[in-house]
Amino acid sequence: MADIAVRSRLKRFAPVHRLWHLGLILVFMTLSVTGVAWMFYETQWGHGLAALFGGYQSVIEIHRIAGLVMMAGFALHIAWAITRINWSGLPRSLLDPDVLVYQWVDVKGFFRHLGWIFGLNELPRFERWSWWEKFDYWAVWWGLMIVGVTGLMMYDPVLTSEYMPGWLLNVALWVHRIEAVLAMGHIFTIHFTVEHWRPSSFPFNAAMFDGTMDLEEARHEHPEWVARLEREGKLEAALAPPPPVPLRILYFVFGYAIILLGLFLLVFGLANAALLTLF
Repeated sequence: MADIAVRSRLKRFAPVHRLWHLGLILVFMTLSVTGVAWMFYETQWGHGLAALFGGYQSVIEIHRIAGLVMMAGFALHIAWAITRINWSGLPRSLLDPDVLVYQWVDVKGFFRHLGWIFGLNELPRFERWSWWEKFDYWAVWWGLMIVGVTGLMMYDPVLTSEYMPGWLLNVALWVHRIEAVLAMGHIFTIHFTVEHWRPSSFPFNAAMFDGTMDLEEARHEHPEWVARLEREGKLEAALAPPPPVPLRILYFVFGYAIILLGLFLLVFGLANAALLTLF
């Protein structure tokens, strides 16, 4: 029992999960900054952002390269996910609670969670993944497919025009921008709030950085997962000690640097969008 008290964290994310997430953060923020600088270049703010990357042409090239890196990473992630499927156990293996595939229990969890918010029922008992965590995961898939296809269309407009009518490039530009703005809006408001600023996580949720979460927090937010680990005799093996203080400080500083950058882009983007409508 003393050992369990020392190892008070539950392993939640494997190193490969954390690596994917870190890569996604870095590339997404690069695309966000360069994309906003490109979109608002006519404003003083956008011009200043672009200057950090060497000017208008440089910001375009960096945005394109970062886009290619993200699509390459997405392709690698798909290939990795395919290798993780238990093909011999299909389709039952896709219903495993450790898999991020949406199931009927997630639909019920959504409505029961909605009922809990309005005080109509108790908080649903989530497994390893809640319905909103699965939503966040799959939102990246459809978002990357939309911005990826439209981005590739605009990467070489001359080549694209050989196979498609030119007006489709205008459509691709607006679809690309709208989906990118929706993605940034979701990440910089909903994702940051749900993951870092709800009472149980405030002021910062480092689970995706150190790979663990507090055991008592897990019992509250994912009770079915903890109960399953206890039934299967796997809980003790899944426990880990808290990360060293220097690492916790590093995670916090890096995480909040990203959060503040996102809020900076959101606030000044909205302010400059309103400014542009006046002229």
